[in-house]
Amino acid sequence: MVKIYTKTGDDGNTSLFGGERVRKDAARIEAYGTVDELNSVAGFAAAACTHADISVMLRDVQNALFVLGADLATPLAEDKVQVPRIGEQQVQALERAIDTMEEKLEPIRFFILPGGSELGARIHLCRAVCRRAERATVELAAHETLNEHDVRYLNRLSDFFFVLARYANLADGAPEIRWEQ
Repeated sequence: MVKIYTKTGDDGNTSLFGGERVRKDAARIEAYGTVDELNSVAGFAAAACTHADISVMLRDVQNALFVLGADLATPLAEDKVQVPRIGEQQVQALERAIDTMEEKLEPIRFFILPGGSELGARIHLCRAVCRRAERATVELAAHETLNEHDVRYLNRLSDFFFVLARYANLADGAPEIRWEQ
């Protein structure tokens, strides 16, 4: 049996795929750590979901987020280990899902506050964490060369979560909450 604790991170460092040791507060760790957090909140949303189509979309996103996490955890120049990378096909899958959901939604006529049904609110939380993951990945990209699709995927994913939250609220019969100033 393999123990869950290794004690190798007790000094504040961790290993990237391929073995390189870096500080736990490095930009790369922040980026893929925030993607991991996003994957967890997507699972939190999925746990409240009773709609098969939304459940499938959330699981597909969670699987892609595992790929993205591995992608971000592995420098492009790393040749000791091969990992799957986010590609154009994942970006296009999000765009198709957005287009399909938007066909069923009313056009937006006002700013929408995060909320609605429990599921809608959880998906809005996914959107906010996704934006943070995107910011962390953009910060990493300012210092290191990344897969060209990583930032695009996160940018499109935040749009996807916004539309998915609206779609979930529609499916749950929950009205969208209008921002009032």
